[in-house]
Amino acid sequence: MSGGEPVDEAVVAMCNALGDETRWSILTALGEGEASASALARRLPVTRQAIAKHLAVLHQVGLVGTVQVGREVRYRVVGASLSATARRLDAVGREWDRRLAAIQQVAESL
Repeated sequence: MSGGEPVDEAVVAMCNALGDETRWSILTALGEGEASASALARRLPVTRQAIAKHLAVLHQVGLVGTVQVGREVRYRVVGASLSATARRLDAVGREWDRRLAAIQQVAESL
């Protein structure tokens, strides 16, 4: 990127993770409360093995955490990570709004 802020690799990784429809569905389901991979597989049209792989991606980028309940691993949303990403994306959006307003002002003055 030229002239802007450096690329925030964590935000890019989170956006890539959220760009997958199944991972988005998993995150949405976990927004209703923590759940095991098996419980998620019962709710979504995906195998438990696929759910586990998607959860690993979400866990790697910090969007989900785990809690051990007996022998079961349950997953939950890490709200702070999601909120930080949302704030960063909001800042990018505000910067683009500022730039577009400046372009519009120049265009209208011509």
